[in-house]
Amino acid sequence: MPTTIAARERLRPVRRTRTTNARRRESFTAFGMATPAVVLLIVFLVVPVALAFTLAFTDAKLVSPTPARFVGLRNFTLLFQDPTFYKSLRNTAYFAAVVVPLQAGLALVLALLVNAKARGINFFRTVYFLPVVTSMVVVSLLWTFLYRKDGLVNHVISTLTLGHVEGPDWLGDPATAMPAIILMSVWQGVGFHMIIWLAGLQTIPAELYEAADLDGATRWHRFRHVTWPGLRATRTFVLVTITIAALSLFTQIRVMTQGGPLDSTTTVVYQAVHTGYDQQQTAYAAAISLIFFVLVLSVSLVQRFLTREKD
Repeated sequence: MPTTIAARERLRPVRRTRTTNARRRESFTAFGMATPAVVLLIVFLVVPVALAFTLAFTDAKLVSPTPARFVGLRNFTLLFQDPTFYKSLRNTAYFAAVVVPLQAGLALVLALLVNAKARGINFFRTVYFLPVVTSMVVVSLLWTFLYRKDGLVNHVISTLTLGHVEGPDWLGDPATAMPAIILMSVWQGVGFHMIIWLAGLQTIPAELYEAADLDGATRWHRFRHVTWPGLRATRTFVLVTITIAALSLFTQIRVMTQGGPLDSTTTVVYQAVHTGYDQQQTAYAAAISLIFFVLVLSVSLVQRFLTREKD
């Protein structure tokens, strides 16, 4: 017995050394796998944010023979006196307030429809998702032709009303330009969030629906007491992603209206890019970007707080 105990005592340091070496190798492996992602985050996220924060307090221009000088809060003072900036904020809020509930609700309805077990359902899933894989620039160009005074949309309206109603110049009228862009944006993006809702629906256990059927629940009660609670995590993700995408509205505006007519479609992101590159006011554009960053962060934190787990 003393011989066996002595042998175990000799083996313990050896096992401890092997365990330490294995953990060290795992740490090096994990560090090596995480390094590319960390470097990309630093180069394309941390550095641009730090540069934007720095430039916002200077008079830097995109092309200038003189070096940038520190000007304090002058860019922010000018920004809060700029009427175009307030129009951009209103247009961005208007777009987000309409698109977020409309796109999320429509995507949920489509997901419920394509979640049914029916023949040919994969065809409809593909058709609804097709606009998502099409470039937003291509979609915007296509809808620009559709919205013209002599475009297909007005031809359809004239045909359905037997020539009694003539459609407007959708993108040339300040009253219809933003609604037209909203309609096109929802059409293009609804398929992506339909897939997200569909993935959430397929994680709900079938036993819950069977139990609801045994209790004689109607379709509405099944949705209210089984489906909707089961989509809690999914709807938080959908809400946050749609809101961030809506607040970042740019491509459609750039291609279809360039912010017009009369700044009726100018958004915060479009104003920042237009000011920074077209007008070469880099510092002023950095100030707009910084305000936009604070705006998006605040909205996301409020949404996260309202949709948090309360149990």
